[in-house]
Formats: sequence, C-alpha cells, structure tokens
Amino acid sequence: MREAARTPREDRTRTIGITAGAVAFVGGAMAALWLPTMLPMWGCIAIAVVALAIAVISAKAGIHARATQLMAIVAFGFALAALHANHAMSIRLPASLEGQDTRIRGRVVDLPDREARRVQFLIRVDDDASQTDALRGRLLRIAWYDGGQSRSPSVYAGSRWEFDARLRAPRGLRNPGWFDAERHALANRLAATGYVRNAASAREIAHPAGLQAWRADVASRIDAAIDAPVARFIRALALGDTRGLDDDDWATLRATGLTHLIAISGFHVGLVAGFFALLASLPWRLLPSLALRVPRPIAMAVAAVIGALLYTAVAGFALPTVRTTLMIAVVAAVRCARRAQSSFAALSLAVVAMVLVDPLSLLGAGFWLSVCGVAWLLWCLPNADGGVLRAFASAQAVATIGLLPLTVALFGQASLAGPVSNLVAIPWWSLVVVPLALIGTALDALHAGLGVRPWRIAGHAFDATWPAFVVIGDSPFAFAWLPEARWYALPFAAFAALWVLLPRGVPGKPLAMLLWLPLLWPARDLPPHGAFRIDVLDVGQGLSALVRTASHAVLFDMGPASHDGYDAGERAVVPALRALGVRALDVAIVSHADSDHAGGWNAVRNAMTIDDSHAPEGSPSPVASRCIAGRTWQRDGVRFRYLHPTEHFPYLGNDAGCVLRIDGAHGAALLTGDIGEVVERALVRRDPAALRADVVLVPHHGSEGSSDPAFIAATQARVALVATGAGNRFGHPRAEVVARWCRAGARVFDTAGGGALRVDVGLNGVNTAARRETHARLWDAARRSGRMAGLCYRRNDGPGPEE
Repeated sequence: MREAARTPREDRTRTIGITAGAVAFVGGAMAALWLPTMLPMWGCIAIAVVALAIAVISAKAGIHARATQLMAIVAFGFALAALHANHAMSIRLPASLEGQDTRIRGRVVDLPDREARRVQFLIRVDDDASQTDALRGRLLRIAWYDGGQSRSPSVYAGSRWEFDARLRAPRGLRNPGWFDAERHALANRLAATGYVRNAASAREIAHPAGLQAWRADVASRIDAAIDAPVARFIRALALGDTRGLDDDDWATLRATGLTHLIAISGFHVGLVAGFFALLASLPWRLLPSLALRVPRPIAMAVAAVIGALLYTAVAGFALPTVRTTLMIAVVAAVRCARRAQSSFAALSLAVVAMVLVDPLSLLGAGFWLSVCGVAWLLWCLPNADGGVLRAFASAQAVATIGLLPLTVALFGQASLAGPVSNLVAIPWWSLVVVPLALIGTALDALHAGLGVRPWRIAGHAFDATWPAFVVIGDSPFAFAWLPEARWYALPFAAFAALWVLLPRGVPGKPLAMLLWLPLLWPARDLPPHGAFRIDVLDVGQGLSALVRTASHAVLFDMGPASHDGYDAGERAVVPALRALGVRALDVAIVSHADSDHAGGWNAVRNAMTIDDSHAPEGSPSPVASRCIAGRTWQRDGVRFRYLHPTEHFPYLGNDAGCVLRIDGAHGAALLTGDIGEVVERALVRRDPAALRADVVLVPHHGSEGSSDPAFIAATQARVALVATGAGNRFGHPRAEVVARWCRAGARVFDTAGGGALRVDVGLNGVNTAARRETHARLWDAARRSGRMAGLCYRRNDGPGPEE
C-alpha cells in the first residue's frame, strides 16, 4: 500500500537516487580498469571493506549522508573491478612456462574456426592433478596448423583432446585504431594462446558432446538444408555462428550499420523474451480466473526469463546474450517483487547486476552500446505516440544521434547509411528472418530434419534484402572513417547529443552541435613547416613506418602477411593510418619484397589512395616507379633522398632494399629496411656524411648480421628504433647489437615493448613516445616495465642492453 501511495515527486527522487547509485558504481569500476597499473590484492580488499563500512554507517544517518554513500559506492565499484582485474591477470600463463612444450588435456568449449591451413579453438583445461598447476581450469586459445601432414586437424566443438602445445601469455599489437587483443583477453579471462606441437601425439579422448556439439550439428544441418551462400547468415542469426562471414561481409555490415543485427544480439534476446511473455499471457486472457492464483504479469516475467535463457543457450552463452538475459532477469525480479519502479530505475538495477557479476564486461564495446541505447530510448521516447511507424522512425533517429558519439569513439567510423539500412533491416530481419530461423532451430531440436523448410524460407527472406545492402555498402558515401580524437571529445559530443534530443523549444541546439567538432573533426596536430614525424607501427615481426610533414604522407613498408591468413596491412597498418587521419598516401615505399615488409602491400593499396609507389629495381612488388640512390623530392621544407640501391645494383632481397634519408630544418632521420653489414660498410665508404642522422631505424630488426660499428659511428644517432615482434623466434634485437647502439650514445626503443613508436623531429628537438606509455593500461603493465625509457641503462661498467 505504501508503494502505491508514493507521490510523483517521491518516485522521481527514488529513480534519481537509484540511477545516481548505478552511475557511481559503474564510474568507480571504470576508474579501476583504466588505471595504468593494478593495485595489490590486499589494497583492493581493504578499499572494499572500508567502503562497505562507510555505506552501512551513512545509511543509518539518513538523507544527509547521501553524498557519503555515493562516495562509498564509487569506492566499492573501484575495489570490485580491481579485484577481478587482479584475478584475471593472475591466471595468465607465467613467464616460466612460455616457450616450453606442455601437455594439455581439456574440452573444446566453442565452435572451432577453420581456415585454409589451420583450425583455431578455445579449450578449457581439465581441473585435475594431472595438469600443470598454472593451467588447471584455465581457458586457452589454440591454433592447430595443418603443415602438409597426412593427418589434418579434425577438432570439433564439445570434444575432449590431449596434445602438446607451446604457449605464451596473451599478447597484442598496440597501434592507433587497432583492436586491443590484450584487453579482449583480459575481459574474457583468457590465460594463454598457443599452437599444437608434435601433432602425431595428439589424441581425441572423448567424442563431441554437450551444448556446443549440438550447436555444431545444427550448423551443419543448416548448411545442408539451404545449400547456398546465404546459409552463413542463417547460421549467424540462428546460432550466433559467424565463422562463415568473410571480410567483405563484415565490411558491408559495418558500412550499413547492421553489425549489431547479424549475430545473436541483445536485441534478438529481448525479442524472444517478449515473444515468450506474450505466449505466457494467452492462458490468462482465455481464463481470467487464473489471475486469482498467479498474477499474469508475474507469469509473463518468468516466461520472458525462460525464453531469454533458452535463446542464450542456443547462442552458446555468448557475452552479449548473457548480459541481456541478466538485464531481463533483473527487470523480471522487480516485477515479481511487485515494487513499482520506473524504467530508468529498472535499467539502473540491471546495470548494477551486470557489473556485480562481471565488472570486466565494462571493457567491451557491446556493454556500452546496449546500455546506452536502451537509456537513450527510455529517456527520449517514454510515451511514444503517432503510430507504430512514427514511433519506430523516432526510435531510430534517437539511437542514431545518441549512439553516434560512442560509435565513433569505439570504432573510429560513422555509418552514414546506417539509419536508412536499419529502417529496413530491423523490422524485416528481426520480425521475419530471425523468427523463421529460430522456428527451424526449435523444430530441429525436437527432431533432426524438421527445421529444413523454415530455414530455407528464412534464407530466401534474407536474400531478398542483402544484395541491396551490398550495393549501399559499396557506395563511397556509406560511411566515413574518422581520426582518433582527444579524450575530452566523447563527453563533449555526448553532451551535445543530449542537448539536441531535449524537447522542442529548448534554445541553443545549433550552438550545441559545435561540441561535435572535437570528435568528428579532431585536430591532427601535424608537424609545422620544416619538421617531420615518424610513426613506427607495431606490426609484430616486420616493419611499417609512416613519415608525415605538414601536408605530405610517406609509408615505408606495410608489415607482414602469412600463409595462415594474417595480414598486418589489413589488421594493423590500414586501421592505424585511418586513426591517424591519413586519407591518402603521397608515396608508398616497398623497401624490398620479403613478406615481413611487403606482405601488407595489397591491403594498403586496396584501402588507400596512393599517388606514387617505389620499390628497388628488380623487385616483384607491383609499384609505379623505382627507388634509386640520388632520387630526391621535397615537401613542406623537408627533403627526401634515397641513398641505396645504386644504379645497376642487382636485386638481392634484403641488401637491395631502399634506404631513405629525411632532412628537416631541425634534424634528420634514416630509414634502412633490412640492409646488412656489407651494404652498411659500402654506404660508409661512399658518403659517410649522408649517414649522419638524429634518428635511425635500426637495420634488419637488430639482427646479428647488421649494425656494423662503423655504420653506427657514422650515424651519430641520438635515437635508434627497432621494429620487432614480442618473443620472436629470431631473438631480435640481439643483445650485442643493442649494446653497440647504446655505447655509441643512442637511446634504443623497440615496438615489442612499447607498441607503436612516435618520433617528432622539430623545433623542440627530437621527442620520442611509445604507445604503451602515452596510452598506458593495466593489462600491459608487464610489457611496459623497464622498456619505456629505452633498451639502454647505466651500470657501473658502462652502458649496455637491458636483459
């Protein structure tokens, strides 16, 4: 009775209190996850205990202690997230086990991803005494390479295997605009990655069984039933199985803003939950007397949770579906408790529940997109009227404006075709294609083969719209890549969106749009006339360096590509160029044709406009012209000149590579590629003055056959940059090579420890920064340790390499 007697003002106060508490809790958790380093476990526990004590004491003090309560909630959220982060980091593979062959036994817990020469899968190690202590119960990502063996990998979801694996802690590249693999590994509690060794000794110890095996069987039956390319989309919509989607499919989905619809998403889980709730209400509509035993809203709430749980199981308990199911469960619990709550209060309680269960979900883009999307709709469309079509169009407009800042900040792109595409795709796919796909899956679960007809109809329905979306996605106006913005751009743009979506009549909306500029048109901070900047990208064991002046962009090499499908040009170089605001390249240089330097060339030239391209004479790389000693060009007061190869120099791979000198008004740099000692000595003999430079890209990744002492002495370098992959099998850079550069007075930096390296040569001299330092995160603290100041340090016996 007291609940029903609350006044509207009391309801608003209650909603504001619950929402403020949720914001405080999430804010505290985010603060912990974005620290540059972790607090010790004991410190997290102490903060949590003190926060709980303060919350209890302030609760007894009444309304005057609300500020204190919010501070306690912030502290508790901080401590909880820090504890989870500590645990997730503690289960990572210890350094003592890296590079060793370890016997693994466990169950494959997801659908394996099969490629041309390998299969990748997640395996949960058995939690028994026969396994290494550091791996018991841990989640690993394993690659099994075919390697031309007579026995090809045949790993299936739900099976149990035993094999030897070489493991390492999760590692990732750190570049502007690049997907952070280490953050993803932390959020998913991934302990290690590795690959199968001695495949002949691997054995399957249990056939596929369980939920994942059933999902794999259903996926196979969908392929057999449809027997057309569209089957890959029906698998994605019915099971969340996106393995069949290729790069072109994802490019179309991103360009049209439909990525959130193609796999089982929170929206689809909510749709199924609503359908189950509607079905549950039918008996009460037919027999109203049932309400005397069980109220109809409670039955609908329970049915919604059951439907959401079933659909989440079909999706393999993927994180987006689990989050949505938890939200639905919280809202259902509020409904069953018969305590009147506003929609905002229910959403706030659901968010708190999600973060309580898994604070590391805050590291994923899906959490923010789903929560913010619902919040925008609840705030802007509480009483939508004017018909279904108008309400749907209004919801789409609100979602587009409200989520645009978050989409740009998270993905660096804005889909211009998204609003139009979603107007068609959301009702057609979600109300026609998805229900048909699910009906087929449900019938197939009753008896294998019953789902064939619904799956086929779903395929035809999907095929009726997909070609049009492909055409839209291929349009140059479909979406725009945006440069990486400063930290304050997102809150400014979010405030602008909030102001624009306020009710009609609120003044200042055109002026508020100016707050979008830092996000949509960020300052690129390019070097002034006579200065230049070098960005050595983190591409693993390979090289790609971007040189920019005030209006000129030169790309020196494009990173590696491998036979197993990895292409650094596509995965690292192109995203980094876009994040740095490079829309076109004036010159692209393929120093030589080795795959670790030229592997990404095709991806780069397909994605970027390139005015001119250079490679050595005789190189098989398809370029417009050749690099040759003496060739020069000048832009913005900066001179570019090739020092090697000379005319008629035979193409010999590494030693025939382009060597580029860059002269600015305030200093010089030398980009050397993979030349060895023979060419280095020849350069010293020919023109030692041309080698003098403030910044040198260390030849051949710091191998033992490069960096001749005479060459190092001739450069007189202050900064030496090494492009290497972490833990590479070549041992680059060699300790003795680093020592030679250090003894010559240079500070040595490498991409393996620091991520992408930036060097500015300008009026303030030579300034160097590493991505892992300027964008420090707690999940890569171990990689940063001791590396940011360079690989040189002082000992009593003089400078030497870091061990």
